[in-house]
Amino acid sequence: MSDRQLPFKCQVLDQGPIEVTNPFTGLSYTLEADAVAVYDTVIGAQFMKNVDWDLVEKGLDWFREYEPEAYMVLLD
Repeated sequence: MSDRQLPFKCQVLDQGPIEVTNPFTGLSYTLEADAVAVYDTVIGAQFMKNVDWDLVEKGLDWFREYEPEAYMVLLD
């Protein structure tokens, strides 16, 4: 697992890289466990009734900095 600082408090559940698929495009990208936790938190936040847009933006900014290729495949 990477030692990158996460953009917000979230739980890293996975032990190794996980392939994540964009539900809209069908394209996939393999993410380290910390990135999966950030991705899951961002996607989950977007489905909440009262979306925490600050959290979403922090997560997107984190992906742009640390996982720019994954950002383009999964979140752009």
